[in-house]
Amino acid sequence: MTRTSDEPGAITIEDPVILTENLSVSYEGHQVLEKVNLCVRKGDWYAIIGPNGGGKTTLIKAILGLISPGSGKIRVFGQDPKDVRERIGYVPQYQTFQYAFPIRVREVVFLGRMGRMKGLFQRYGAEDSRAVHEAMARMRIEHLADRSISTLSGGERQRTIIARALAGEPDLLLLDEPTVYVDDLSRDIFFSSLTRVRETCTVLLITHDISVVHAHVTKIACLNTRLFTHDSDQITDEMVAQSYGCPVDLITHGDIPHRVLERHNRKEADEC
Repeated sequence: MTRTSDEPGAITIEDPVILTENLSVSYEGHQVLEKVNLCVRKGDWYAIIGPNGGGKTTLIKAILGLISPGSGKIRVFGQDPKDVRERIGYVPQYQTFQYAFPIRVREVVFLGRMGRMKGLFQRYGAEDSRAVHEAMARMRIEHLADRSISTLSGGERQRTIIARALAGEPDLLLLDEPTVYVDDLSRDIFFSSLTRVRETCTVLLITHDISVVHAHVTKIACLNTRLFTHDSDQITDEMVAQSYGCPVDLITHGDIPHRVLERHNRKEADEC
């Protein structure tokens, strides 16, 4: 049974990593998020899917404490998000990193330790080296450590950027459209690498593409201004139809869900 997240009593889980209650955000009079109730537990790999412009990146920014809600509240590790940023690793949708810059993979991952530095001229130490090595091992890029970032494939670069976030040893990892730069052949490696992350880190992944949702995801929700969920790892046609605003049929092939859209008449197509 699908429920909208603004129903009374939707949140009942104790000590969540992320908790939003009736979270609403507007930009210039436009409602981006409306009464969003989200609960992410420790150890979850939570996927939020939904169309472009549905508010997914805005939700991420609220979790990071970069924007304040117009109404409702948000807590991360039971605190104001701005007070726990050092516990959050973030991989944004659009990378501003200059891949032509002559820097090796190991050096990129070491950048993730900068937030742990206590002084301006502090050098990396043994603890930093350990964290960097573990982050590269989790993302299966140890063999690329001495390669220039400019020589990597899209999937290898994305795993490097995620390793950089993991090097800071976050308790929560936020991934905004993480497979944008990953081709189909690299996708399975990418997701199998991410399964190692859940050993010590809660993961929240957001995407507009249903086909990237992997079988290892523990919870799935649909976001299009409002959040639709039924607290399981399954995508239902009702959830997706409510979120995307169109009739959607889902079929499954192997471990990766795929989607087939029904034919729309002119009016339905204009409304989607």
